[in-house]
Amino acid sequence: MNLLERLPEDWRRELNASGYLPDLEKLETFLEEEYASRIIFPPQDQLFRAMRLTPFEKVKVVWLGQDPYHDDGQACGLAFSVPAGVPAPPSLKNMLKEYSDDLGLPMPQTASLEPWAASGVLMLNTVLTVRAHEAGSHARKGWESFTDAVIRTLVHRRPHLVFILLGRPAQTKMRLIDTSRHVVLCSSHPSPLSVYRGFAGSHIYSKANEALVHMGQSPVDWRLEP
Repeated sequence: MNLLERLPEDWRRELNASGYLPDLEKLETFLEEEYASRIIFPPQDQLFRAMRLTPFEKVKVVWLGQDPYHDDGQACGLAFSVPAGVPAPPSLKNMLKEYSDDLGLPMPQTASLEPWAASGVLMLNTVLTVRAHEAGSHARKGWESFTDAVIRTLVHRRPHLVFILLGRPAQTKMRLIDTSRHVVLCSSHPSPLSVYRGFAGSHIYSKANEALVHMGQSPVDWRLEP
């Protein structure tokens, strides 16, 4: 499995030019074996879907989580999102409740967050794959170095971004971000175990738009189908 060949051309070009890319050989070998012998989420054809739907030059907000959903039919290559028609998992239900409370918008009927990607939100996890029904099973296999490279490249080659870091694994990336040029918003993970430690009532959506406008950027259109 050649991961760089699977990346959209614009992201591949920027990552290659950045000088931050690590050696991916061990990760590629691991993933080849995992996909051949186990059920892995997301499917291979959706592995870099977040980057396909949000071109490098269109990124305004980096929405960063931990690893993909590990139950059947949920992971779709966009952090926290699920395919249209799939019920929202608990973390996503909490995100949508905060969305409605913060922005005064009705709860959406779909749990797909794909419209956010088109509006410039890169929905990324620190680890991009997982074994079925085994949360965290692909942590410390090499993905963290790859997503470090993605963050570093965005930090140094794009101006005035907002990074939303949800939970401790995502917040390890804070060390990579130049806060003189970008804004970082940290919160607890929206899972039921931690949502009331900071995510609920955080107004994370409106705060992200306020930061973008303050930096001279256009705000994100967060609206989802009611």
